[in-house]
Amino acid sequence: MIDILLLIVGLVLILTGANYLVDGASAIAKRAGLSDFIIGMTIVGIGTSTPEMVVSFASAIKGNADIAVGNVLGSNIFNTLMILGATALFSPIRLTSNNIKKDIPFALLAAFVLCTFGCSTWLDGTAVNTITRVGGILLLSLFGVFMAYTIYSSGSQEASNTPDELSGSKKTAPIWLASLMILGGLCGLVFGGDMFVNAASAIAKSLGVSDAVIAVTIVAGGTSLPELASCLVAAYKKNTDQALGNVIGSNVSNIFLILGGSATIHPLVMAGTKPLDLITLMVSSLLIFLFAFTFKKKQIDRIEGALLVCLYIAFVVLTLKSL
Repeated sequence: MIDILLLIVGLVLILTGANYLVDGASAIAKRAGLSDFIIGMTIVGIGTSTPEMVVSFASAIKGNADIAVGNVLGSNIFNTLMILGATALFSPIRLTSNNIKKDIPFALLAAFVLCTFGCSTWLDGTAVNTITRVGGILLLSLFGVFMAYTIYSSGSQEASNTPDELSGSKKTAPIWLASLMILGGLCGLVFGGDMFVNAASAIAKSLGVSDAVIAVTIVAGGTSLPELASCLVAAYKKNTDQALGNVIGSNVSNIFLILGGSATIHPLVMAGTKPLDLITLMVSSLLIFLFAFTFKKKQIDRIEGALLVCLYIAFVVLTLKSL
C-alpha cells in the first residue's frame, strides 16, 4: 500500500514539476522574442516529455534498463494509439502537408530505429539486444537533426505571424517568477522521478511481474498524462493540429533524446522488451503514416480514432495475459 502511495505522490510531483518547468521556460522564451510556433515545437514539445525523461534517466542511473526502455516504448504506444485515438474521437485531426511529408515520416523513422536496436540479436548476432553508448550518441545526433529541421522549417510560418499573434492574449510572467517556476519544476521532477522509479520497481517485485511490464503499462500511462491533457484541451479548442504536433514531437523526443541520453549514461540492455511491444510500436506508427495517405481527406477521422483506441486496449489485454 505504501508503494502505491509513493508511486502516486511521485507522479504528482513529476507532473506538477513538468507543468511549472514548461510555463517558466515558455515565459522566458517569449521575453527573449521567440515565436509561439518555436516555443510549441521545442520547449512545450520537449517539456511534456520531461516525466518520461526523468523516469528513464533515473532508471538508467540505477542500472534498471527495463524501466528506462519500457517507459519510452509504452509512452509512445500510449501517445499514438490512445491519445491520438481519443483526440480523433473527440474531433477529427487535421493533417497539413508538412505533417504528411515530413513530421509523420520522421516519427516513423524514430520507431524504426528503436525497433532495429530491439532486433540486434538476429541482425548482427549479438548475445542480447542492447542500446550501447555509441547507439545513444547516434540517437542524440538524430535528435539534433530533428530539432535543426524543426527550427529551419518553421521560418516561413514564423515570418507570417503578426506581433499580436506572437505576443498572445495572456500576460507573460516576469523573469524572477519564471526562474522560480523553472527551479521548483526541476526539484519536483528530480525528487518525484526518484520516488516514482523506486515505487514502480517495488510494486513489480511484490506482484511477481517484471519491471518491463510495469513500465510499459502503468509507468508509461502515468508519465504520458501531460500529453493526454494537452491534446484533449487542444481538441476541445478545435486545434487538433497542435495535438498531432505535440504527440509527434513527444514520440521523437522520447526515442532520440530520452533513450539516447539514457544509453549514454548507461548502456540499455533490452532483455525485458517483448516482440509484442516492438510490433505494436511499429504498427501504430505505420497506421498514422497510412492514415495520412488514405482517402485523400488529410485527417484522422473518428473511425480511425476508434481503431487506434481499440488497438491500445488489445495491446494492454495481450500484455496482461502474457504475465
